[in-house]
Amino acid sequence: MLASFDISTSALVAQRQRLDAISSNMANMFTTRNEAGEKVPYQPRYVIFESEPVSGGSQAARGVRVSSVEIDPIEPRYKYDPGHPDAITEGDKKGYVALPNIDMTEQFVDAIEATRSYEANVGAIEISKDLVNRTLNILA
Repeated sequence: MLASFDISTSALVAQRQRLDAISSNMANMFTTRNEAGEKVPYQPRYVIFESEPVSGGSQAARGVRVSSVEIDPIEPRYKYDPGHPDAITEGDKKGYVALPNIDMTEQFVDAIEATRSYEANVGAIEISKDLVNRTLNILA
């Protein structure tokens, strides 16, 4: 019975990290410089999940965990804006600004999916909690 709490809790933690990555992507849609101040547009982050195996060699899973947060090396999109301080000053793309290639619609869909998964796991915890309470009432 308590394993169901562990599984749902691990899913809640994983989906929270996924929502953090999505919100970071959305917040940096127009970021044209990296942390060092170089003219490198923000690269979107994506969370990779893996099952968390039960110790002892069993094929069963104890939940889910974030195996890594990957940076997508996607080509930036270019917008013509010669007055922008980060505009390219020479070459074929002179006057263009390199912006992160992040699709807002895709990020919204991912956020909705993560939120629904989060809500489903909260519901599973509530049901498990109710079952434990009913069991204790029967035994008392």
